[in-house]
Amino acid sequence: MALDLEEQEQVEELKAWWKLHGGLVTAFVVALAVGFAGWQGWRWYQSDQAGHASVLYETVTKAAQANDAKALRDAAGTLVESYPRTLYAPMAALVAARYYFDRNDLKNAKAQLQWVIERSGSEDFRDIARLRLAAVLLDEKAYDEALKLLDAKPAPSYEAQYAALRGDLLLAKKETEPAKAAYKLALEKADAKDGAFQDSVRIRLEALGG
Repeated sequence: MALDLEEQEQVEELKAWWKLHGGLVTAFVVALAVGFAGWQGWRWYQSDQAGHASVLYETVTKAAQANDAKALRDAAGTLVESYPRTLYAPMAALVAARYYFDRNDLKNAKAQLQWVIERSGSEDFRDIARLRLAAVLLDEKAYDEALKLLDAKPAPSYEAQYAALRGDLLLAKKETEPAKAAYKLALEKADAKDGAFQDSVRIRLEALGG
């Protein structure tokens, strides 16, 4: 069907616009397609990484339960080296740290906890690792080093435990009044539902005459 004059003018305007801008439009569409493909590829990559990491984490936990030091060391080592950005890596390091601590291998326990502090992308895991490493340092009588670790401000859910451990460290240094203040802060920050923790801190505080 023949086009009227107005329609012909619109077609000519469209042709002229496409001749001027068509290259940019094509480039934009191609870039959008490439970006979408890349995003889909990244999602697949992350899913694949998480899948491999979860298998290794399961191996770590089973090895810890079975007291298989070699299997635990190999799986945890592969996990933190090959999949450090997954959540399974710091989880495995924390399991390994507990395994080594329970067997009085403080050197390896500290190495695992330090890795979590330095490399984990999770604030929660870093808070836990600092708390546990400070407890190990308390056992080693490295009080100042432990206190420095606890200077980091934790998430609110860990504030009470940080304060209580700070109190233990200060008491070990025979700094009674600061220790009392730390225990009082621990009670103030404690979860009302955690009666066992509150009782434990209260006993320590009362022993100091607080």
